[in-house]
Order: sequence, then structure tokens, then C-alpha cells
Amino acid sequence: MTKTTTQRKGFMLIAGACMALSAACSPIVRNHGYIPVPEDLALLSVGQSTRAEVIETVGPPVTGGVTSDDALYYVQSRFVTRGAAAPVETDRQVLAISFTPNGTLENIERFGLEDGRVVTLSREVTSDNVRDSTFLRQLMGSVGRVTASDLISQPGQ
Repeated sequence: MTKTTTQRKGFMLIAGACMALSAACSPIVRNHGYIPVPEDLALLSVGQSTRAEVIETVGPPVTGGVTSDDALYYVQSRFVTRGAAAPVETDRQVLAISFTPNGTLENIERFGLEDGRVVTLSREVTSDNVRDSTFLRQLMGSVGRVTASDLISQPGQ
């Protein structure tokens, strides 16, 4: 083999190794969940749209209210994985749509991920219904509702 052929093979080997390393370190982006587009949200009327109309217009929610049917929640997250590192959540949006007791649209709120805390990005109505009913408050509110007789089945019943 000549010197130029050996140099060319060495160059090709180094170039191939560099391309393989750069491909292995490129980020992998995964999107999870669904947030309705602003155009669909613009079709909703606060105080007039019903729960059924909201679901028909923007689609079914990711989850509903924990203890009642007073809200719908749409959640979308973006995770980035670089190399062998664990995935990191880089973006999260939560759209909370709340309803009055008679089933009409009361409020639309959008929350985002900022320093690990939920932060209001935009609001259409000034009511702060969603923030008042935290998961912990709902969980602790149901503690006294269960009695021992509910947990023990009686013979003959």
C-alpha cells in the first residue's frame, strides 16, 4: 500500500468515528400529551359553552377533575434525551378548563413549566378556581369520608 492510500484510510476512519459520535450525541426529542390549538379555544364562549360542546370542539381531555366533574385538564410535555443521560423535561403546558355547577364554561387557564413550579401563562377570566383545589387539598378532604363499616363487609349483606 502506498502512503496516500494509508492516509486516506486513516482519514476516512477518523471521519467515520466523528460522524458516529456526533450522531450518538444528538438529542432525542419526545412529545407527550395534547393541548388544543388556540384557534379551537377561540370558538369557546365563557359562560355559554357547555361541557359537551367543549369536548366536541377541542377533543377529549387527558384527565378530568379528581373529585368532581368541574374541570378538564389537557397536558403536553416535551422530553429531551442526550446520549446516555436520563430524559429531561424541557417544556410542559397544562390547559385547565373549569365549569360552573350547572355545566357551563367558567374559566380557561394555561400553565407552564418554569423552575419546576406551575406558573400562570395566560388567563381569560380572573377566577382562580383551579389553584384553590390542589391535589393535596383534595386528597386530605376525602380522609374523613370513609368509615370502618364501609371497609368491612357484613355477613348476609
